[in-house]
Amino acid sequence: MNDILGTGWRFPIRVNARGGLDYSGGEASIAEAIWIILSTPRRSRIMEPAFGCGIHEQVFAPGGAATRAGIEADVRAALVRWEPRIDVLRVVATAHHDEPNALLVEVDYRVRANNAQGNIVYPFYINERSV
Repeated sequence: MNDILGTGWRFPIRVNARGGLDYSGGEASIAEAIWIILSTPRRSRIMEPAFGCGIHEQVFAPGGAATRAGIEADVRAALVRWEPRIDVLRVVATAHHDEPNALLVEVDYRVRANNAQGNIVYPFYINERSV
């Protein structure tokens, strides 16, 4: 299955016991790629300024339903564009019950190569503006 899904550097990059780099393959590489896409603000990579996710532009937005809907749309658009190995099934942003400025972005996806389903919960922190 690694031939179909690919193999790459593990994220975060780690050195193994033999002094080489650790690699991940298969479904683990997809989960790590999703995390990288969501963690990268757009325009932060000089050679690929469109890469990443627009949720980071919502850091100072109020924590209401409109902000959550915008975050859900940004996550879906970024994953559709930058992770061709998956089909995005569902993206839901919900308020964290213990932290008022945290949203939990739940992403359900299906791996196209084998129809395996996966789920990632990405924590995103917003700081409400004081007007």
